[in-house]
Amino acid sequence: MTSIRIGYGIDVHRLGEGYRLIIGGVEIPSTFGAIGHSDADVLLHAICDALLGAANMRDIGFHFSDTDPQYKGIDSTLLLERVVDLIAGKGFSVVNIDCTVILEKPKVNPHVPAMQKIIASILQVTEEEVSIKASTHEKVDSFGEGRAIKAYASCLLEKKIS
Repeated sequence: MTSIRIGYGIDVHRLGEGYRLIIGGVEIPSTFGAIGHSDADVLLHAICDALLGAANMRDIGFHFSDTDPQYKGIDSTLLLERVVDLIAGKGFSVVNIDCTVILEKPKVNPHVPAMQKIIASILQVTEEEVSIKASTHEKVDSFGEGRAIKAYASCLLEKKIS
């Protein structure tokens, strides 16, 4: 028998001049980037929350506090690796993920294959199981005005039950 769980995650970061723009483990050339305690990788943070939620393990802030100096500037691929270890400790593995990044500019789509490769490797799935879509906010609100970035992620986990 198999137990399956669905998870959902969302993350938002402000954008600012002089910061690095890292999405899905890929640094995208830009004069501005996301502002955060870690590297502010909004996509990986949303994925972490989806995975933790599906495993009923709270959220990314519970495990990796933004007041803890050990996480200052940390590469979010390391956080995702730790989350995968946490859910594996409860017997779960990833079936697939589906994500959307909301960013007015620069264009995210040219970088999606590189993001899929990085994320699939960490999640121990094929790139086919990592869906990443990009959209704008049609110039509406802080996202559309280029002041913020947002990502949504959903996941399916499975656990073999004997």
